[in-house]
Amino acid sequence: MHNTPEASPLGKAVSYLSQYTPSLLHPILRVGKRAEIGIAEAALPFWGEDLWNAYELSWLNARGKPVVAIGTFRVPACSPCLIESKSLKLYLNSFNQTRFSSLDEVSNTITTDLSQAAGSPVKVQISPVNVLSHRHFAVPNGVLLDELDVEIDTYQPAPALLTTDSAQPPVSEWLYSHLLKSNCLVTGQPDWGMVSIRYTGQPIDRAGLLKYIISFRDHNEFHEQCVERIYMDIQQRCKPTKLEVWARYTRRGGLDINPYRSSEQTWVFDNHHEIRQ
Repeated sequence: MHNTPEASPLGKAVSYLSQYTPSLLHPILRVGKRAEIGIAEAALPFWGEDLWNAYELSWLNARGKPVVAIGTFRVPACSPCLIESKSLKLYLNSFNQTRFSSLDEVSNTITTDLSQAAGSPVKVQISPVNVLSHRHFAVPNGVLLDELDVEIDTYQPAPALLTTDSAQPPVSEWLYSHLLKSNCLVTGQPDWGMVSIRYTGQPIDRAGLLKYIISFRDHNEFHEQCVERIYMDIQQRCKPTKLEVWARYTRRGGLDINPYRSSEQTWVFDNHHEIRQ
């Protein structure tokens, strides 16, 4: 079943179920928001995935003893649906008082349920906390834009801020900013993140790019939709020959969402956490 954002559990008082309930998952079709920014479902202009890290994952083993773990879920960008975040939180909490015979059973159950909700195969990795020795924190191997001294007066997405210098030869560079903020499409609650942009093409004006990133500050849209909007605006305005947009959003409800979109399947990204995650 495909649902609207307004029909999701966002912004509503809900009861937390502690017995396994897959029906809690709330898929939302991507097609509507993609149509707004000129993306045809039949020919996506990018590949990528929505990388989720789940920090509040627990269940009971066969003898009733709790197991705590961290989950990583990779939802392909080509899937018909995204999965609304609060519904995923509620779904994962429904494992709390449910007995499973093994970690593999938990992993297979989540894989089946998320794949059915997304409409495409989802990759799931479950790691018990006791086998994880540390977390990896890193910033992109590029140029931080945040120290640029710019004047800001626009807080809704403004693609016209994106310009290139056609008199200069093409470059390959990696730019990033910690100043991305958008708001939940339904509740208006703030979503904070770091956005990373790697491209090959005419040099993008860095001050204009930073102002464009900041212009999302009062914009209401889901994480995945913001990243696709940024990708399409840069592609249409700056026309790079290669482009990657990757955002790492801070954690909410025990989940962080990290959408990745790229024109290049040969470019890879690691699950290195942003410092605020």
